[in-house]
Amino acid sequence: MSNRIVLNTISHHGKGAINEIPGIITARNYQKVFVCADPDLIKFGVVGKVTALLDKANIIYDMFSEIKANPTIENVQAGVKAYQASGADCIVTIGGGSAMDTAKGIGIIINNPEYADVRSLEGVAPTKKHAVFTIAVPTTAGTAAEVTINYVITDTEKKRKFVCVDTNDIPEIAIVDPDMMSTMPKGLTAATGMDALTHAIEGYITKGAWEMSDMFHLKAIELISKHLRGAVENTEEGREGMALAQYIAGMGFSNVGLGVVHSMAHGLGALYDTPHGVANAIILPVVMQYNAEYTGEKYKDIAIAMGVQGVTDMNQAEYREAAIEAVKALGEDVGIHADLSEIVKDEDVQFLSESALADACCPGNPRDATVEEVAALYRSMM
Repeated sequence: MSNRIVLNTISHHGKGAINEIPGIITARNYQKVFVCADPDLIKFGVVGKVTALLDKANIIYDMFSEIKANPTIENVQAGVKAYQASGADCIVTIGGGSAMDTAKGIGIIINNPEYADVRSLEGVAPTKKHAVFTIAVPTTAGTAAEVTINYVITDTEKKRKFVCVDTNDIPEIAIVDPDMMSTMPKGLTAATGMDALTHAIEGYITKGAWEMSDMFHLKAIELISKHLRGAVENTEEGREGMALAQYIAGMGFSNVGLGVVHSMAHGLGALYDTPHGVANAIILPVVMQYNAEYTGEKYKDIAIAMGVQGVTDMNQAEYREAAIEAVKALGEDVGIHADLSEIVKDEDVQFLSESALADACCPGNPRDATVEEVAALYRSMM
């Protein structure tokens, strides 16, 4: 069995990276851009940083922003119609995971119209053509959707999220500019940063992990532990460190999968519209405890990467507990509340648990879970 790595064709990193966008478009002779962006980012002028560059370069564009925080089937369908009506020939998507996931769904369906039923893209859909040429500009340091082959769509009718995994959906170009993340409020910075940490830790312990993905994940854990607190305080070093860290985590987990933390978090987003990063931050240490006996010595590496002192002198039980406590401490330091008591209703636990087991992330978990075990995990946080 071979191991596969899929990454962007090109990525640009660092302050001012957005200035590369007009040249990328004109060099490829694209004529009109479909800008797919988070509506709040338009209102607060963040998207304007990019559209000003397009204006200056006389590049015409249409704007699409019918996107919810947890993007829906209807959002993707509306985007497909808007793209077709616009006459655009490429996409620039600006925002967090919601905007980028919506853009991925639009770009795939435009070039693979046989998948116009968005639900048909769930799981690993055998699309034949790469999505519309896309430049992805993240404005949050967490989802890494700009470098992943995954996107998540909410089915409001069935009250569930579904994961789509497709090498054809990855944006050709990623523009990772920490200046585009500088206006994120503290709460969003904390939540998306803990999402990135969850990507790195779940990716490191997933069944599909191997040496190359391990390299990405351990470095991401180290950088997140070093920089997330600063990013929440909006320091320049913190923003730059987190912009890089979340991308590195994405390079790993996109190729090896995740686990039960994400499976459980997806249900909370679909049913209660819980911010994905908040859900992950609450669930992560609990599921780490649940998985501990199935992770070999990996929690030792996690504890070291998170800056825990004296790990080499600890026994297995001690370093596993130290890794879990380090995750809890980071979450507390950045203001993530500790449980699901104000989110989950007891009557929903069975549905949430069944949804988690059916989620595409679940099979990657190092420990095979049951519905009953997942229900117990939910209730332990209530």
